[in-house]
Amino acid sequence: MNSIAVLVIGIAILAIAYVTYGKWLADQWGIDPSKETPSHTEEDGVDYVPAKAPVLMGHHFSSIAGAGPINGPIQAAVFGWIPVLLWILIGGIFFGAVHDFGALFASIRNKGQSIGEVIATTMGGKAKKLFIIFSYLTLILVVAAFASIVANTFMAAYDENGAVDLAASASNASTAMISIMFIIIAIVFGFFVYRKNMGLGLSTIIGVAAIILCMAVGLNWHPIYLSNTTWMIIVGIYITVASITPVWILLQPRDYLSSFLLYFMMIVAVVGIIGGGIAGGSQMNIPAFTGFKDTLAPTGTSLGYMFPALFVTIACGAISGFHSLVGSGTTAKQLNNEKDARPIAYGGMLIECALAIISLCAVGYVWSEYAAGETVTPTVVFASGISRMVSSIPGLAGTEQIAYSLLVLTVSAFCLTSLDTATRLARYMFQEFWLEPGETIEDATGYKKVLTNPLVSTIITVVLGITLGLTGYANVWPLFGAANQLLAALGLLAVATWLGKAGKNNKMFYLPMAFMLVVTITSLCFTLQANFSGISAGGEGVTWCVIRAVIALLLIVLAVILAIDGIKTMSGQKKN
Repeated sequence: MNSIAVLVIGIAILAIAYVTYGKWLADQWGIDPSKETPSHTEEDGVDYVPAKAPVLMGHHFSSIAGAGPINGPIQAAVFGWIPVLLWILIGGIFFGAVHDFGALFASIRNKGQSIGEVIATTMGGKAKKLFIIFSYLTLILVVAAFASIVANTFMAAYDENGAVDLAASASNASTAMISIMFIIIAIVFGFFVYRKNMGLGLSTIIGVAAIILCMAVGLNWHPIYLSNTTWMIIVGIYITVASITPVWILLQPRDYLSSFLLYFMMIVAVVGIIGGGIAGGSQMNIPAFTGFKDTLAPTGTSLGYMFPALFVTIACGAISGFHSLVGSGTTAKQLNNEKDARPIAYGGMLIECALAIISLCAVGYVWSEYAAGETVTPTVVFASGISRMVSSIPGLAGTEQIAYSLLVLTVSAFCLTSLDTATRLARYMFQEFWLEPGETIEDATGYKKVLTNPLVSTIITVVLGITLGLTGYANVWPLFGAANQLLAALGLLAVATWLGKAGKNNKMFYLPMAFMLVVTITSLCFTLQANFSGISAGGEGVTWCVIRAVIALLLIVLAVILAIDGIKTMSGQKKN
């Protein structure tokens, strides 16, 4: 299959969907540009701060994207390019984008509070607490995993004598140095834009130039070589500060500037796919369909049956529960005008779908190596495929290594972006857990006042996340895919019940919500079966098999309880 056709047709379908279905959703729900958003009504200069639409798009897109739309499609390609492409397009347009847009809209109509608070207004305090506990624990796992990934990306390599191996550590040291300088640039950018009122256009030009400069400096000067544990501690300190500082000084500007790296990466990829295709060098060699079960298992572990594996593996490129936490957590508190909700939430998800399609084209170009298990790390597969397509364009034959290095660096940078956003979201969740429906942090008294303090809640979150990252998050990480998609199902449920209470059309949520619940429960049942088999087999891993089985069972129970409550709520709304 020609990758140009896959890319062009896919992007065209996504663009048509934005103009038609996205607009229809906005009309059905009553998006009102004249209505004040929480960033104005609740403005506090820390969490609630109005942001210019391009800046907020940068934050939102950087936070929801990360490596997700790259990893999922590459891993799921074992089922063939047709199932992957269909799920990206159908899932993205009718599931993921609706989920993201709905979560943001529901939040801005509820003072910018999280989906947990939205659930409280329709399904009561018990449902709220169940949802927040689940969301918080999921975010702790995200913090643990991404902190570990960042530390591994930064850490030095050591020789057999325990001394730093400078040659082996150079790439990691460069990434660390560039990331540190990037944070400094973001702080300066935020200060001049929000405190000195410098124009966004001029600031952006200077900021992008500074990014290019810091990358050039970091690639040639990187004197910091630290161990994994040391970097974990430093990352913990950083995300603590990032979680409580005003969003305008770090979160907004860093994510906005980071988004240009992602846009640049996508442009390079599109040029490589189209240019390489014209030159005859970007053919997609993946079979159209390989079967209903993963028999290739390039990594050594089979994904299992296409249902539910395809729909759990491809999350961020189609639908991801993490997005509802971002939309109703940080984005809703910064949205300047309701008219910006569609391009940022619905449009942002479709751009992520485009990145997922690009990832599919990338793995298609190096398919023989991937299928044989020679090159299986998703970031390496993505960078290898795109860089080789770029170098196949006449006149760009010598650019493969440069393009490869820049692509890997760009993907790595987004782990840090997702990390500090996840920490801030977890802090919001922890604070909201102790409050009754409708109660604010200012209303809290006694021990609740202490626990809802931003610094206290952040420290608790970071200590839990970093500790898990240093010990054994990898043992429960296999559950993340199902947990994330369960979060998506519950997000759809929450918005559907809220829209029903508000008297607005919520029927577009029924099928996605039911489908994701079935996918999640099926996946968790397979997990239970696998871990019961592990328990029966005995051995060293029995303890973790028991822990995973218990967590999977609890998630199934949670899904069933909230689904029943949600169905009862919506049934009552129909009768009334």
